Amino acid sequence: MGKFSRIGNDLYNGKRSIDFVGRRTLWYVITGLIVGVALLSVIVKPLHFGIEFTGGTEYRISDLSSAQASQSSADEVRAAVADTGFPEAASPTVTTVNNDALLVQIENLSTEESKTVQEAILAALGDDQLQVSQSDVSASWGQEVAQRAGLGVLVFLIIVVLFIWSYFREWKMSVAAIVALIHDIVITIGVYAASGFPVTPAAVTGLLAILGFSLYDTVVVFDKIRENTAEMSKTRLSYADATNLAVNQTLVRSVNTGIVALIPLGAILFVSAAMLGSSSLKDLALSQFVGMAAGVFSSVFVAPRVLVHMKSGETAVIQADRRAKARARNRAADPYAAVVPEYRENMPVYDEKSGRPEGRR
Repeated sequence: MGKFSRIGNDLYNGKRSIDFVGRRTLWYVITGLIVGVALLSVIVKPLHFGIEFTGGTEYRISDLSSAQASQSSADEVRAAVADTGFPEAASPTVTTVNNDALLVQIENLSTEESKTVQEAILAALGDDQLQVSQSDVSASWGQEVAQRAGLGVLVFLIIVVLFIWSYFREWKMSVAAIVALIHDIVITIGVYAASGFPVTPAAVTGLLAILGFSLYDTVVVFDKIRENTAEMSKTRLSYADATNLAVNQTLVRSVNTGIVALIPLGAILFVSAAMLGSSSLKDLALSQFVGMAAGVFSSVFVAPRVLVHMKSGETAVIQADRRAKARARNRAADPYAAVVPEYRENMPVYDEKSGRPEGRR
């Protein structure tokens, strides 16, 4: 812990530095590959939408005993329905309702197929006298959720642009933050496509929630960039160097915040996927887990790099870069100039052997 703390202090003071901004080609290629794989996943394996979006059939088995309405029974029913061999029933969603009912959701089936599924459910529960009520789930509700979610995202993005612009007085920071948000959304959607997890209203809700986290982390980094570049004419750093210093200064905070957020989400995801099977909790946890991890990555590797790229043509930034390069050339031409201290009155005289001020032991 002590060593990690020292590394954090060194990163903040500039004694150590990780070049997040200078290696533009490297980070752009890595980011482009990740986003490209996510997009390719969506093309090769399209998203699997839940019946809330596509419509389907819902079976409710009521008046069950506590043993029949348990998670183990739900797992057995899920396996029995999937074993019927119908493609529409390959990934059923089975959840417990209160302590006396089970709910089975699958895609639309024909009358004969539906009868076979009901028989499989009763066989799994070991009681063919149970009553199974069937109802159709309309896709209109899910579509309405998707439309309102899309409208919510649009309003959110507009507010983000206006907020960042008004707070930093810098529209380019708004654009860089939006690029980072799009990066997070694309990666999250790609993971959903590749994993085959159904896209449910819970997943959409989780996706909306991660936008706030990603933006918060990016704003913290941008705030430090603004502080480091407030007086470019007086600093010895170029804009890119000052931005890289800001990323290093906030790196430990970003990593710690990400770990603290990801640990409980990972635990929820594991428990819901391994022990509860299909559930809205699993869908919510996956979108938040992936989105937060992508948000930490984009706040460090994407947003600052895009911002530096966009500001590279500004006159003040170009002049700061020239001054930084000139100072670097002067230090290279006269290396002693950088280490000879300025003389001051009452300056202590150091002993050559001990390195301590004379008169001290």
